[in-house]
Amino acid sequence: MRIVWSTGDPNGTGPEIILKSFRKLQGSGHSFLVAGSCSVMEYYSRKLGLAVNLECLTDAAMLPDAAGFGEGVLPVLSIGEPETVEPGKLSADAGHIAMESLRAAAGLCDIGVCDALVTAPLNKEAIGLAGYRETGHTGFLGTMFGVPSPCMMFADNVSGLKVALATIHEPIERVPSLLRTMNLDHFLSDLADSLQMDFLMASPRIALLGLNPHASDGGVMGSEEREILSPCISRLSSRLRIEGPFAADGFFGSGNYRNFDIIVAMYHDQGLLPFKLLAFDTGVNVTLGLPIVRTSPDHGTSFDIAGKGCASERSFLEATHLAITIAENRTQTILHQ
Repeated sequence: MRIVWSTGDPNGTGPEIILKSFRKLQGSGHSFLVAGSCSVMEYYSRKLGLAVNLECLTDAAMLPDAAGFGEGVLPVLSIGEPETVEPGKLSADAGHIAMESLRAAAGLCDIGVCDALVTAPLNKEAIGLAGYRETGHTGFLGTMFGVPSPCMMFADNVSGLKVALATIHEPIERVPSLLRTMNLDHFLSDLADSLQMDFLMASPRIALLGLNPHASDGGVMGSEEREILSPCISRLSSRLRIEGPFAADGFFGSGNYRNFDIIVAMYHDQGLLPFKLLAFDTGVNVTLGLPIVRTSPDHGTSFDIAGKGCASERSFLEATHLAITIAENRTQTILHQ
């Protein structure tokens, strides 16, 4: 498989974890490429003593002849060079490089040059300063590929835990109205289809969490469970293995999450807080519903440790391994259709 890594924010830990990951993945039988900045990758290679043989390319047309699409060399497709590299600093220039590296990397997957995309972390404030209206990778890729609502899912290979989000980066006050206006039936059906194609789950067991405390205790603390979630489960239960709505605290506290293949949370922190407690170092963010394969580590830019050489590459490695698996699964699914 041919994997492209986007650099993320040049002032974050992305370049460091890419270099560390490449050193461990050499000899794996897969090919790797960075879309981003040659000067950024060279800066961190020198600064952190992470000796990697980098091959700088200025045009995607040079890729078929790039030595790095073999073994031992990591090609870097330059999409722009920042004026300076300042680890830990928020800047519009860094936000621009992060987003354009994403655009270029996704484009390489779209035209079949690469089989999967793994994105290093970006900073939402930096991309806002750079003038991008999308709030992150998921929204940008959805817009780029004409997918209105790509699904953000988190997976941990160690525990087997998978969590999908019904709403993503939204203020809490907007979540109830979004649940009322979204096509939840369609979202859950698409989720089941994605799990079948990307994870080869023929009939995934889906748990739906409630929105309100204690899943509203029969309507005492909200009506969304009665008016939205329970009817949705009833409509889908004839063709999907779906249960709920469950009170989120007891669901995770009791270990009931182990009885399901995927848990659907109503909003960001409801799903991500337990997930990161259980799988912070090994969790992977997966975007479902796109025509390309995209994964990422489940952590941010970590500006506080950027450029210090102590960033862990474990989640990025897990993201790369999962991207390879999903790409292979999609190929297998297509061959058997």
